[in-house]
Amino acid sequence: MILQPVSLADRDHFMAMAEQHFRGLNAGFVPQEDWERYYLDNILRNPRLFLRWIMVEGKRVGFILFGLEDHRFLPRQTGAIYELYVVPEFRRKGVARTCAHQAIAELQAQSPSKVQLEVMEGNQGAAALWKSLGFEKVSERFVLRRTVG
Repeated sequence: MILQPVSLADRDHFMAMAEQHFRGLNAGFVPQEDWERYYLDNILRNPRLFLRWIMVEGKRVGFILFGLEDHRFLPRQTGAIYELYVVPEFRRKGVARTCAHQAIAELQAQSPSKVQLEVMEGNQGAAALWKSLGFEKVSERFVLRRTVG
């Protein structure tokens, strides 16, 4: 398994896979115009974000998005893993674990104060993976959705 950078030339394939990923997290996910137009471009324009294909035997079997953020109030940086997606037929084969180890190593080479991530409510498989890698649950995140109408 290797991690290979995603490029603008990969737009169609990446956006299709990203849509699969977000639908898996939320069955009601509907790509909005701004998501379709800006999501990939804004990621690739940011030098502190790393978007990589997960490659197994020359095949794209998922992607990972990770990066570095400035701490809101202190002069330090935090590593973050934003997305990790593996297509269903390659799950439970160690692909996500190997990918996570590589991304964490790359982040830790930049000496962040910590590496953090979020797991969607109910995604027990992801929670188990991250816990097995040493991550600890330290908070719960609440969201107030904008009401329509």
